[in-house]
Amino acid sequence: MSRIGTAHPNRDSTISFKRAKDAQQFGLEYSPARRGFRTIPQSPHVSVAELHLLFAPGKRPDRDAVHAFIVQHRGLHLGDATRSAGLDDSGAPEAVLWAELLRDGLTFDLHGLAPGPACTPPVIEHRFDQPAASDAVGYEAMRLQPGPHLVTATPSMPVMRALLTLSRDLTRHFAQLVAVSWSPARSVIGRRFFESVITAWLEGGPFPALGLIAFAPADDGALQSVGLQCWIGQELRIEAPLSHDRIAATRLGVRLVNQLLIVGGLDASERVIAPDGTRLIMQTSRNSEFVRVRRE
Repeated sequence: MSRIGTAHPNRDSTISFKRAKDAQQFGLEYSPARRGFRTIPQSPHVSVAELHLLFAPGKRPDRDAVHAFIVQHRGLHLGDATRSAGLDDSGAPEAVLWAELLRDGLTFDLHGLAPGPACTPPVIEHRFDQPAASDAVGYEAMRLQPGPHLVTATPSMPVMRALLTLSRDLTRHFAQLVAVSWSPARSVIGRRFFESVITAWLEGGPFPALGLIAFAPADDGALQSVGLQCWIGQELRIEAPLSHDRIAATRLGVRLVNQLLIVGGLDASERVIAPDGTRLIMQTSRNSEFVRVRRE
């Protein structure tokens, strides 16, 4: 992928973008007839950076198991803010139990410890390394999210990396963990695929755009990202007819997502050349919530 125009041959050809000024809630769709945006009739978009760890029934860890996990991982600590198991009249835990985990000065809350009840199953619309008909109903869910003081509209990259590093380590440690659900993309990712792509990214490889980001067709034929807003405050739209070949459009989307993440978004127009030589224009929507890509 390279920019159109004269560029110094020794300079990096990475597309230059400007950081998006605002991180706004996703939930609009471009309508060519109105030359504007309208609300998408889909399930509400989750912009909070949280994930769910999906366990086989009856296999969720308790506080002791989490403590054993922490002991084996340098730099991890168990915080003081932990809800103990209050019991109802029958002797069963009456509330979701949670523990505060500290990593590199950052706090993360792990909800749904045994023997308390599991967390509410997440909404799943996109599947990676999982059967097409799979959902979270047959599993017991635990929720991992940044501590309250770290929750923002667009979390910082250090927080996101620490969150995903912690979830990768939990996936490696607990053999009964079947899959991970990433809420901003409404996706579920098989444990082996999740561990593999997250590890590769943390070690300097490409961002795992298929999993932490999903792509879905819009009513007007465009291909639209789901979950990129959580990272840069904008979603990506590949407009028709460029989007007619879904496989090629998805591949292009993955490349552009990686570039957008490097620089944090787009607030001006850019001319780029696709891998097949097609000349493209990238520009923001009127409300800056979308990065739109079309043929020149």
